[in-house]
Amino acid sequence: MAAFDAESYVTAEFAEHAAVQQATPVAVRAGLLRLVEICATAVEAGGKILFFGNGGSAGDAQHLATELAVRYQRDRAPIAAIALTTDSSALTAIGNDLGFEQLFARQVQAIGRAGDVAIGITTSGRSANVARGLEAARAIGMHAAAFSGGTGGTLAGLADPLILVPSTTTARIQEMHITIGQILCGALERRLGLV
Repeated sequence: MAAFDAESYVTAEFAEHAAVQQATPVAVRAGLLRLVEICATAVEAGGKILFFGNGGSAGDAQHLATELAVRYQRDRAPIAAIALTTDSSALTAIGNDLGFEQLFARQVQAIGRAGDVAIGITTSGRSANVARGLEAARAIGMHAAAFSGGTGGTLAGLADPLILVPSTTTARIQEMHITIGQILCGALERRLGLV
């Protein structure tokens, strides 16, 4: 086995990151601008934003919901946002009793209301529980949006807007998802006149 060349690996990772970062603004701009307006309209009407995903995307969901509910850059009034990835009792009961694919759909049905926003996060676009959550959101009149990568997998035609990072590398997609999410948080604060 050849010796690991750490320098080449690190250089290649940064180069790939830079290439994806350069391509992402053009790829996501229109969808992100629409999502800012959709979220702002929902919050102004007394609605909320529900975030969900698996693994690293679950972490992103929690991160972004916290940025909105607590603060992003400055102290301001809270923005109603919840991550559907944090209630261990609900997650284990739903997984055990209804199946893992219903993990987010059941919570959306329980706390989502028409006019709210559901944002599913999945790097591959093939997470069945994220798709079911978005389907449940649409069924009750919520806005169903998603962050994904590549082609968007099964989310094409389901999420609108479907914000796609132009990459198929999980790490690069995740890096852009948190950047896009934080831009969403900052834009919402300003659009809502909170900062």
